[in-house]
Amino acid sequence: MKQYSNISGESRIIGYDEGQDYIIIYFENGSEYTYSYDSAGEQNVEEMKKIADGGAGLNSFINQNCRYNYEQSGFQY
Repeated sequence: MKQYSNISGESRIIGYDEGQDYIIIYFENGSEYTYSYDSAGEQNVEEMKKIADGGAGLNSFINQNCRYNYEQSGFQY
């Protein structure tokens, strides 16, 4: 897992993993969501990767563009 920089200090996202056609987002409450090309669209996934690397705005982007378009969800417990 790569640590999310959370530049604003207000995000509940703590980290992410990315593959060729997906990104997994990890939240401080232990939940994780996988967004793939198939579920959220290639353009959205690639934008999430760029935003995640930049460390700011990821949660806002997800909420505005693909909130419920995750492929799977779960908990890290």
